Amino acid sequence: MPTSELLLRPATEADAPAVAEVHLASRRAAAMPPPVHEDDEVRDWLAARLREDEAWVAEAGGEVVGYVRLTDTWLDDLYVLPTHAGQGIGTALLDLVKASRPGGFCLWVFESNEPARTFYRHRGLVELERTDGSANEERSPDLRMAWPGAEPLAFFRGLIDEVDEQLGDLLARRVALTRAVQAHKPEQSRDPQRERAIAEAMALRAPVLGADRLARIVHTIITESLDTVDR
Repeated sequence: MPTSELLLRPATEADAPAVAEVHLASRRAAAMPPPVHEDDEVRDWLAARLREDEAWVAEAGGEVVGYVRLTDTWLDDLYVLPTHAGQGIGTALLDLVKASRPGGFCLWVFESNEPARTFYRHRGLVELERTDGSANEERSPDLRMAWPGAEPLAFFRGLIDEVDEQLGDLLARRVALTRAVQAHKPEQSRDPQRERAIAEAMALRAPVLGADRLARIVHTIITESLDTVDR
């Protein structure tokens, strides 16, 4: 489809039924896990989201054939009717998001959805992290992808700062718990088998580090935490 025949415009509440049909049809055709909500639930949910979120539709011949929904830092939805796939509509919508979010943005994609992952990779997005799916409704592994925007160094440093804040909170909790448990141990001794088990469990969440590297990290965390007990 020539891009001159494609109209991108802000979505309105009146677009909710058409947007829902794009969403439902695209998900049915995609390499994604089965939905967990009935179609009418999805329609009601999307209608509510269009009243609150920023969203744009792609219109061709007077028909809504695709849409995006986004926040300041996340691309939540990008769907195109299967009958209009491969015509540059998805690329046009993604380019619109890039232009409106020059500082960069993230999105989630199911690990099983290789066509979507390939689409995003070919357009400059990078895969950052994988989850086991326990945090999404489908309970299916997914990946966080990102477009780093006009200043990638600043974008990635911003994400690192977010993680470091979380690490600081977690380390403070770990220290507090290490201190508290000492009163319930027969003696202040280390348990190498338990420390190894902790590292191996963590390796399931961070396989890129592996159990051996994580064992050294765990050892250091426990050592430094114990060093605070008598202070």
